Amino acid sequence: MTRARLALISAFAFVVSSTLAAQTASPTAAAALSKGATLDTPIVRGLYVNRWASQSPKRMAQLIAMCDRTEANALVIDMKDEFGLNYASSTPSISRNAGNSGTIRNLSALLDTLKAHKILAIARIVVFKDSVTARVNPEWTIRKQDGSIWRDHKGLAWVNPHHKELWAYNIGVAEELVKLGFREIQFDYIRFPEPYKSLPVQVFPGADNTPKPQVIAAFLKEAKGRMNALGVRVTADIFGLVTTIPGALEVAQQWETLAPVTDVLLPMVYPSHYPHGAFGAARPNAEPYLIVHSAIKRARERNLKLGITGRTAVRPWIQAFTLGKPEYGANEVKEQLRAVYDAGYEGWVLWSPGSKYEPFLAALSAETTRKAK
Repeated sequence: MTRARLALISAFAFVVSSTLAAQTASPTAAAALSKGATLDTPIVRGLYVNRWASQSPKRMAQLIAMCDRTEANALVIDMKDEFGLNYASSTPSISRNAGNSGTIRNLSALLDTLKAHKILAIARIVVFKDSVTARVNPEWTIRKQDGSIWRDHKGLAWVNPHHKELWAYNIGVAEELVKLGFREIQFDYIRFPEPYKSLPVQVFPGADNTPKPQVIAAFLKEAKGRMNALGVRVTADIFGLVTTIPGALEVAQQWETLAPVTDVLLPMVYPSHYPHGAFGAARPNAEPYLIVHSAIKRARERNLKLGITGRTAVRPWIQAFTLGKPEYGANEVKEQLRAVYDAGYEGWVLWSPGSKYEPFLAALSAETTRKAK
């Protein structure tokens, strides 16, 4: 794989070692829905589109065609990632953090096309793993005890989640993207970096003893209020283990803290990323239904205790890539989707790091219908 998401493997290993120690009924009749998901028709079944695919008119036409002939009704597009912005901002305080990896040309025309095809445009925004913003704004970074900039295993600087100017910047990006035509904002890397013992201690200027989970929740609460006022949802990507670990992970993600301050949570429940023995599976990657169903069923139980009963409040990331054995194809994706529906939820997003979905399309239905049990 070409993208940094593979780092989740080592992150999951870290989380397991450091943290594991520690219905209302919905209509069951299939009812065809409009592909143009909105706040009123919130079933979202999406495909992830990386920066490079989004900058290719040819590939975007192919992805739109996939949505036209399947139940997929949304595209999650990288608009701010580890490489900077993927659009030309008209705001100087935002455009200074653009990076040098190019942007989508004629974004307005692309968004008009998605709207015409009744495809929901979702903007993915990487928040705290942002080496471009860290380089441009060194005063916003996590520090070491000697005052120098802290860096992760890959030598990348992270920005400080406690820094309020950073909050304003990311929410400003989100507001600008909504004005351009995106109908949902999805925050990723909405967490602290792993505090590996092999790395220097992380120091957070301005923290004043505020617990890490509260910092993450406060950012999302503010962002949600601002985005909801514009008529769009705020969603957040989280580790798959968050659905089953009772407390907060070391990276500051906890289910009960995050669910109330987002419209949707997207746990990354990739079977290949779970440790041996998870949910009783000797080889989790070979048990796509068991892993996803167990993880999402637990998420639903926790939501119900919080009074969050909606069938679209959890939208898992689905493994549409191969990592280890067996090789993943349409059948493995279909089993994961069945697990989501059996656990009581309607939505999902396929994750292919290269945004290549042709091997998995046979798993998708032709129409967006209600399927949750």
